[in-house]
Amino acid sequence: MIAIDTNVLVRLLTRDDEPQSRQASALFTKNKIFIPETVILETEWVLRFAYKLPQAAILEALRKTLGLPNVQTARPGVIAQALDLAGQGLDFADALHLAASQECGQFATFDTSFIKKADGPTDCKVRTP
Repeated sequence: MIAIDTNVLVRLLTRDDEPQSRQASALFTKNKIFIPETVILETEWVLRFAYKLPQAAILEALRKTLGLPNVQTARPGVIAQALDLAGQGLDFADALHLAASQECGQFATFDTSFIKKADGPTDCKVRTP
């Protein structure tokens, strides 16, 4: 199994550098791939801010890639829930934080927008400290 960095995943998804895109595709075709949660988080950020891709396109690309039979993550349920929460309007980073905290009854933040958007989608209560 090979773990990948953000730049490999970005090349695979954007195909903006032909030689590196071919290498990334070959890597995914020939190997079992592990994608750390931190790489998924950074990839979403890069695609949104550097590439200006719409959230729906980013989430779909991540779902398709993470759904490949040879791709693994440490906590697939957490990632799936984060993608769903982001699809419901949460910022992806906030969605990942919340999804990873489901065993806790509460999540403390000063981000009032996060509090409003997270009201309801999960059992974990998001509130101010």
